[in-house]
Amino acid sequence: MKRLFVIMLSLLLITSCQKNVDTKSGQNLTKIDVLLDWTPNTNHTGLYVALHKGYYKEKGLDVNIIQPAEDTVIDIVSSNKAQFGISFQEYVSMARAANTPQDVVAVAAVIAHNTSGFAARTSSGINKVSDFEGKRYSGSDSPWEKAVLKKIMETENADANKVQYMADFSLDFFAATEKNVDFSWIYYAWDGIAAEVKNIPLNYFPLIDYGLDFYTPVIITSQKFIDQNPQAVKDFLEATSRGYNDCIKNPKECAEILLKYAPELDRELVIKSQEYLKNEYISDSAYWGEMKREMWENLGDFLYENGVIPVPLDVDKAFTNEFLPK
Repeated sequence: MKRLFVIMLSLLLITSCQKNVDTKSGQNLTKIDVLLDWTPNTNHTGLYVALHKGYYKEKGLDVNIIQPAEDTVIDIVSSNKAQFGISFQEYVSMARAANTPQDVVAVAAVIAHNTSGFAARTSSGINKVSDFEGKRYSGSDSPWEKAVLKKIMETENADANKVQYMADFSLDFFAATEKNVDFSWIYYAWDGIAAEVKNIPLNYFPLIDYGLDFYTPVIITSQKFIDQNPQAVKDFLEATSRGYNDCIKNPKECAEILLKYAPELDRELVIKSQEYLKNEYISDSAYWGEMKREMWENLGDFLYENGVIPVPLDVDKAFTNEFLPK
């Protein structure tokens, strides 16, 4: 089913920049497809704000935000069947440094620092990372996740090999930890805030506290699209930057805009999550979207040293700040 979805989506998406005429204004618009990494959430609010407020149209862009099947974004963007997507620094790094490299480039960081980490209900008995030993983990047993667990558990001389990886895991942290799982990897802006809303006490272990800081998520495109349409990349990022800067200035207003496009979301969660993220989008960066070379080098070295990627990462091909408004 997943492959069928990808094929059907590929047929629907365009392979290069095309022009559409706006029926109201008669304006000639460049068609842009943006793939989300998963279901709409507050990581994506700036995109919806830029769409809702007409920032894209002001730049001559006809933007379509699409929710794809899981784990297909890099495949579709790298094959030039969509112009932009939402992904993660680790996935971009692995795609660029694969035995058969994929054509994908990060062009903006949505959030300035990593806001993810491992979490467990306080009732689980997990009070420190060494308590992960013998506990059930809701996640994959991928080399990437094992390397991250190994790094943080080694800070307390604990053995990551003693973690029980649950093959049949739930994407819902709260449902999983109610019955079959002891801890999981979460993004605090969503599940962490949701725990506050639900009044469920958590013990939370941020990756950044253990020396792991990388961009989650990032906006990606392909080098081919950059080479052929540099002005479209610049225009898209200028409009998107306006959307995210609005989220920083007016989080509640922007939360309400997201809810217009995704009314199925919990309103209290969205508003509180947006309030949390207003200080995270830029943080100590010079401007929204800026990525620091050191963070790409550090993660690339970590992935290579732990055997997650077969060759060192060529950082210069993995990301660029060139098209961001300064």
